[in-house]
Amino acid sequence: MATRAELLIKGGQIVTAAHGEYPARGKAMQKLEVLHGGWVACAGERIIAVGTPAEVQQEVELTPETQVIDAESKVVTPGLVDPHTHLVFGGSREDEFYLRARGADYMEIMAAGGGILSSVRATRAASLDELVDAGRQRLSWMLRQGVTTVECKSGYGLDLETELKQLEAVRILQGQQPVELVPTFLGAHAWPPEYQGDQEGYLKFLLDTVLPAVKEQGIAEYVDVFTEKGVFSVEQSRRIFQRAQELGFKLRIHADEMHTLGGAELAAEMGMASADHLLMVSDEGIEALASSEVVPVLLPGTAFSLRKPYAPARKMLEAGLPLALATDFNPGSCPTANLTLVMSLACLYMGMTPEEVFNAVTINAAHALGRSDRVGSLEPGKQADLVIFAVDDYKKVPYYIGVNLVETVVKAGRVVVSN
Repeated sequence: MATRAELLIKGGQIVTAAHGEYPARGKAMQKLEVLHGGWVACAGERIIAVGTPAEVQQEVELTPETQVIDAESKVVTPGLVDPHTHLVFGGSREDEFYLRARGADYMEIMAAGGGILSSVRATRAASLDELVDAGRQRLSWMLRQGVTTVECKSGYGLDLETELKQLEAVRILQGQQPVELVPTFLGAHAWPPEYQGDQEGYLKFLLDTVLPAVKEQGIAEYVDVFTEKGVFSVEQSRRIFQRAQELGFKLRIHADEMHTLGGAELAAEMGMASADHLLMVSDEGIEALASSEVVPVLLPGTAFSLRKPYAPARKMLEAGLPLALATDFNPGSCPTANLTLVMSLACLYMGMTPEEVFNAVTINAAHALGRSDRVGSLEPGKQADLVIFAVDDYKKVPYYIGVNLVETVVKAGRVVVSN
C-alpha cells in the first residue's frame, strides 16, 4: 500500500543535491542534481518520494487532506546548513567594526583587550535567559534565510560557569524553535584574563576540569580550538584534542586563519570532522587534507569583514577536497547571519560556481556536522527540510547579492516560514 502524503511540493526546479557518495569532492562539486518540474512528497518528518509527477503519484497516495504547495517557476532546495557559528554571546562589538573600517587590525584590537575578550566580559555578565533570548532572535534571522541546521559554539566564557551557561542556552534553544542545533565546546578560544601569564594553568583547567564537566552534562557534541599565532599553538591544541578524544568528543578546528601554522595538518592527523577558515593554508596542508576525510569549511564572510585574503578554494577543489561554506556568525569578525550572502562572496571572491556553492551549503555542510544521513539533500527517507526560493533558477540565488529570496521553509515536514 502506498504511503499517504501529508505534504506535497509540486512543480518548480528541484535541487536535490543528491550524490552517490557524501560528501561531494573536487570536480564532483560542479555537478548539482536538479529535477525540473519535479515533485517532493513528505509524510510526518520524512521525505517519502522525489521525482517526476508520474513517479511520485505511483509511489504515494494523495488525499484531500494532503497539503499542497505550488512551487511552479520557483526553486526548491534542501534546508541550508550552517556548519560554523558563534551564535550565543552577550553584548555586541559595533565600535570595533568602525575601528576596523578606519584601518585597525583584528589581532591588534584583540591584543588591546578588545575582540574575543570584550565578548567574554559581556557574556559572563549576561544571564542565561538573556543569552537564550538573543540566540532565539538570531536563529529567527537564519531561519528566514532558509537555514534549518546550525552549529553553535561556546567560547565566550573561558571559565567553567559561563561555558556551561552558553551550552545550556543552546540546549534550551533546541527545544524552543525549529532550527536543529549542533553544540560545540570552544573553551580554547582565547586566554582568559585571570590566566594571563599562566597558559599551562589554563590548559590544565580545560583538560582536568572543564572538558570532563561538559562531557558529564552531555551538552556538546564537538570540541573546537582556535589554533592561531598568539592564541593556541599546534602542540597546545593537540593536547586539548587528545583529551577531548579520550572523553568521546568529535573534533573540529579553527585552522590557518591569520597565519600558516599547520592547523590543517593537525586536522588530518587526528581525523577531525572539519578544518575551518584556512585562509592561510599551505600546499602541504591542502595535501594532508586531500589524504583525509576532513571537510574544509570556508568562511568568506570573515575574509570580507576583516579585509583579508580569501581561502584558496579553487586550489582545494583541484586537489579533490570536499568544501563546505558557513557564515562564521559572531559579534566581532563576521556579524552576518546571511548564508546566501556567503554563497555570493564564494562565487565572486573564491571563484566557486553556483553548483559548488549549493553543494557546499547543503550536503557537504551536513557531512561536516555528521548529519548527512538525514539532512543536506532531498532523498526519500531523509528529514523533510526544504526551502522554496521565489526565483525560477538556482543560479539566481547567489546572483542577487544579499537579497532574501526565501518564500517558504519546511522543517521536519512542517511549514515554519511562509512569506
